[in-house]
Amino acid sequence: TLYLRDRISNEENVETPYGMVHCTMTGTVRTNRPVILTFHDVGLNHKSCFGSLFDHEDMQEIIRHFPYCHVEAPGQQEGAKTLPAAYAYPSMDQLSEALTAVLKHFGMRSVIGLGVGAGAYVLAKLALNHPELVDGLVLINIDPNAEGLVNSVANKITEWTHTLPDTIITHLFGKDEIENNHDLIATYRHYVTATMNQANVSQFLRSYNNRNALEVERPVPGGNVNARTLKCPTLLVVGDNSPVVEAVVDCNAKLNPTKSTLLKMADCGGLPQVDQPAKVIEALKYFIQGMGYLSYASMTRLRSRTASSSSISSFDGPRSRSHTNELSRGRTHSRGAEEKRGRSHTDVSMENIPTSNMSKTISKSTEVTC
Repeated sequence: TLYLRDRISNEENVETPYGMVHCTMTGTVRTNRPVILTFHDVGLNHKSCFGSLFDHEDMQEIIRHFPYCHVEAPGQQEGAKTLPAAYAYPSMDQLSEALTAVLKHFGMRSVIGLGVGAGAYVLAKLALNHPELVDGLVLINIDPNAEGLVNSVANKITEWTHTLPDTIITHLFGKDEIENNHDLIATYRHYVTATMNQANVSQFLRSYNNRNALEVERPVPGGNVNARTLKCPTLLVVGDNSPVVEAVVDCNAKLNPTKSTLLKMADCGGLPQVDQPAKVIEALKYFIQGMGYLSYASMTRLRSRTASSSSISSFDGPRSRSHTNELSRGRTHSRGAEEKRGRSHTDVSMENIPTSNMSKTISKSTEVTC
């Protein structure tokens, strides 16, 4: 048991059908409020992935109101022992199913998922297969695509020619970051080599590389009425120098445009929550506020670029609450259609969103850059 800023944090190994999952639960689960559920990327654990975010002073405004649970994939927690040779490492689909056992163990009725990379994929799978359990998703660096043949061959060559830490670094960070931000890269290389069990990390990486494509399809008027898509409000986040920026944009194109927002962060690398935690937290505040919470949370100014015909929107969520998929306030300046995606853009200043304005509707997806 740890004590974090006067809140009790309990570490537990939760038994699931696919092995023991290490969880760190902070706060008290309540029936009228979702739990923030995090899941890390390959090569990271909850400390190296989310420590900069949850330790930031601005984050206290959120976690003061919400319990949160950090989940770590089997064998990925700090100081983990090598998994038994007979243990079959779970697939990405199985890891998402393992989360249902975690929710049941802690008595969580619903969650707001916060995932990075592989963790974002796992949480998206949970929301697709169990939409009643997920109220909202914040997905950083999600790649919805299966590994293609070319990438598969490239990864095999990488396994033969690169050390595991090198492979993880190129997975997490873009080329510019690797070449220029030596301190950051050295820090994360140290995390991988000194705090992680590399045999276990290799298994998690292999499982991620063998993932299936995320089966999502953008609903279109007059199209497939049974199109499979995320039903909850979803915020996609990526740095403009991230190695997966194109994959995240592709994911946004496959989601329901009335329920998804893409936040592309300028001058930001592979880990936005580490590189620019304050901006990620601000976007998270707006996102949660749009779900009907944190109405009085302090907000700071954020310059944004959105792609919608209105600056504020709401829609019915899984529990008939009003949700928003905007990160802006009620003032728009039309910019016309974007040539590639056929979306209209508006420049807006995000500052102190009044909840009374969250009653309009939109028909287009949102893209924000900051």
